[in-house]
Amino acid sequence: MASNLIRFNAFQMNAAGHQSPGLWAHPRDRSHHYREAAHWVELAQLLERGLFDSVFLADVLGVYDVYRGSLDASLRHATQVPLNDPLALVPLMAQATTHLGFGVTCALTYEHPYPFARRMSTLDHLTGGRVGWNIVTGYLDSAARNLGLDRQLAHDDRYDLADEYMEVVYKLWEQSWDDDAVRLDKAGRVFTDPAKVHAIAHHGPHFQVPGIHLCEPSPQRTPVLYQAGTSSRGKAFAARHAECVFMSGPSQTVIARQVDSLRSALAEAGRPPGSLRIFTQALVITGESEAQAQDKLADYQRYIDIDASLTLLSGWTGVDFSRYPLDATIEYMDTEAGRSALASFSAADPSRRWTMREAAEFVGLGGRGPVLVGSPTQVADQLEDWIDRTGIDGFNLTYALSHETMEDVVRWVVPELQRRGRYRTAYTPGSLRHKLFAQGDRLPAEHAGRQVKLGTTTS
Repeated sequence: MASNLIRFNAFQMNAAGHQSPGLWAHPRDRSHHYREAAHWVELAQLLERGLFDSVFLADVLGVYDVYRGSLDASLRHATQVPLNDPLALVPLMAQATTHLGFGVTCALTYEHPYPFARRMSTLDHLTGGRVGWNIVTGYLDSAARNLGLDRQLAHDDRYDLADEYMEVVYKLWEQSWDDDAVRLDKAGRVFTDPAKVHAIAHHGPHFQVPGIHLCEPSPQRTPVLYQAGTSSRGKAFAARHAECVFMSGPSQTVIARQVDSLRSALAEAGRPPGSLRIFTQALVITGESEAQAQDKLADYQRYIDIDASLTLLSGWTGVDFSRYPLDATIEYMDTEAGRSALASFSAADPSRRWTMREAAEFVGLGGRGPVLVGSPTQVADQLEDWIDRTGIDGFNLTYALSHETMEDVVRWVVPELQRRGRYRTAYTPGSLRHKLFAQGDRLPAEHAGRQVKLGTTTS
């Protein structure tokens, strides 16, 4: 796939509210059907018709309880709660599709790598090599408390743990079983050759994993690795491990700066430039004409909920925004949770001072990414401009209404981009990794995951 082609992922969550927290109340929104299998099967088939790379499933293990020191606002406004497990959706959607990939968010801070490695290998088997893992360390103290801790680990400490976690799962996925370990020799009555299965003998500061991986090698062995950290520590982690990076910001200036920094970190880590795909968050509002798109925008804006937006923004940043008047200006506050959330607003336009209300209205429709509005031609122009000016590879498209927003993209925008030669017209056969990089199913030889050795611990 040519590097100048635009890629789409659908940014979703197994919940009634995701990045547009007040829009669940719109009469045409269907996100409250998230509990039903048919809802997700329909979405998967729609995305595959639109030739999307994947559905990118966000997740958190806690609740947004910073705003007003309570979770009441989160519950009232469906601010990412109630929330079901994203991994359970993958087999449903995979069975209904042939090519669509699945990027699943799992926080490594709160689950031991041994059972997690088995869970991901199982999904990779069941999907025929179409699964990816969005590696997160978590950012909600509420999650830590419900998992037996007083609060989450400090920001950099979470990444120290993550480095060792990755070493363990790489050993399990890449080194424990030889490619030809499974013989399936019925005549000789040997299913697996014991000499070709190896205990990983990992003994580190955080994890003790002496034994073998429970699963035989899956099509990709290691799932495609996604990551979204934008702090200096997060970028160093991404430069070593990530194959796809997801970022969000309100302007091209913010995103271009992040892209340049990440590409530099990748070069310093000794990895080839083409070994990373970068996606930024965006919301597309379109229709048959500009007037129709503008009417939809005005309609959606009537459902923006300032209280819900501030609940979400408070959870991202760890700052209780109920303590500030709506006309107060946002300043960067360095917290353990979501260090870049506020910085992205102040950096978007240094000459602009965002008020609380303006930031809440922005976040209320599509989260922290841009809202691209217009006819199919106008939206395609904007998408091309973002790609060409920032150096990203594609977009994680969020929605205003489920599934209306994605239906509009597939119906109007995809054909326009195809006419311009900026979007694929057919899927490449093979695994998710091969579709993304056209270099086979496995991690490349120079990747950190292929460099680990059994019986050693580098963390």
